[in-house]
Amino acid sequence: MKTILVTGSNGLLGQKITEKVIAGGRVKLVATSKGKNRFPSSSGYQYAEMDILNPEQVKDVITLYQPDAIIHTAAMTNVDTAQANQESCYQLNVVAVNTLISVCEANNIQLIHLSTDFVFDGDAGPYKENDQVNPLSYYGESKVLAEQALKKSNIHWTIIRTILVYGITNDMSRSNIVLWAKGALEKRLPVNVVNDQWRMPTLAEDLAEACLLAAEQSAGGVYHISGKDYMSIADIVRKVADYWTLDHSIVTEVSSQTLNQSATRPMRTGFVLDKAVADLGYSPHSFEEGLKMLDDQMKGRQQV
Repeated sequence: MKTILVTGSNGLLGQKITEKVIAGGRVKLVATSKGKNRFPSSSGYQYAEMDILNPEQVKDVITLYQPDAIIHTAAMTNVDTAQANQESCYQLNVVAVNTLISVCEANNIQLIHLSTDFVFDGDAGPYKENDQVNPLSYYGESKVLAEQALKKSNIHWTIIRTILVYGITNDMSRSNIVLWAKGALEKRLPVNVVNDQWRMPTLAEDLAEACLLAAEQSAGGVYHISGKDYMSIADIVRKVADYWTLDHSIVTEVSSQTLNQSATRPMRTGFVLDKAVADLGYSPHSFEEGLKMLDDQMKGRQQV
């Protein structure tokens, strides 16, 4: 049984990987994150504090546990924050990856790195893995720099690009497009959403499964992982409203230009999933199925 170390295990994706490992016992898991463990259960895996910006700590923890693969989920992912704080973004999204590459090279470890659809400019989506990158934001640029570092390295690397991840953590602490839309609609707050940006939103459980499949199969190279439904941001919000029977008359569709966001977003991304389906056996849920899973999880937490 392989040993997998996860960075950023307190985040949404990290928690979903932990849930899957506990439920299935497919691998031995070492969950790591900055600070204390926020996952509600401490059995079925090991936890170690690890700040990816502390190279000595990273080296010590990884050398101690000697994983077969590392799934690197820790990153700065807020696009506007990254645009405003480029040095911090560079440290988290590029320097930390170089630290991991160095340790993986010394210990013969596979590095599975999470990347993004924002490496593309959105002019020609949906994209295949070998399509030309052309980021429009500093966040996208930082992810391209990390990808380039991996491709130039001598390690066994895997890049998993994903799109607009949604899901729910145990402590409900992390928001995303679905939870934001549901919350705003329930409170009957005016909601402005763009109708000219198109995405394929990704259920966090599906992304976690893809990461574990890549680790279990020692799959190398670039993989595109997302949901199967291609829709505008406005469509996503409408589907959220319809699922929970909320009034979407308070939703106002706007163009991207009216929002004055500091970071430029690509207009149309989306992924061609054929490679992941063929190589990994990846099988994503539909958006409707994903909303049902979220609904069931929320109801389960209310009953506890």
